[in-house]
Amino acid sequence: QAPLEESGGALVQPGGSLKLSCAASRGVGRYLVMGWYRQARGKQREMVAHISMDGTTEYADSAKGRFTISRDKAKNTVDLQMNSLKSGDEAVYYCWAQDFVGDDYWGRGTHVTVSP
Repeated sequence: QAPLEESGGALVQPGGSLKLSCAASRGVGRYLVMGWYRQARGKQREMVAHISMDGTTEYADSAKGRFTISRDKAKNTVDLQMNSLKSGDEAVYYCWAQDFVGDDYWGRGTHVTVSP
């Protein structure tokens, strides 16, 4: 089983909301920090949001005020609530995690399409 698996990607209208979820098969407690990245067609992968083990969050400027990252220790998931979606948010969204020895882990991605 893949260590990180995303779900929730879908087609949504501009202005709509979507919640992405990342399931950590080995438990979220083994990671120092987890987060979401995205890669739009023809562009480089970019950070969207991070959440540290102590709950500290960090957002890209494009996500501030619209997106919320959260970690559920009981469910072993990291979620990304996205509101007021724009066409510029259309991308493949990847779950990412870094463990305590600095190793990075990536999910396979989930597609978010923003279109009328």
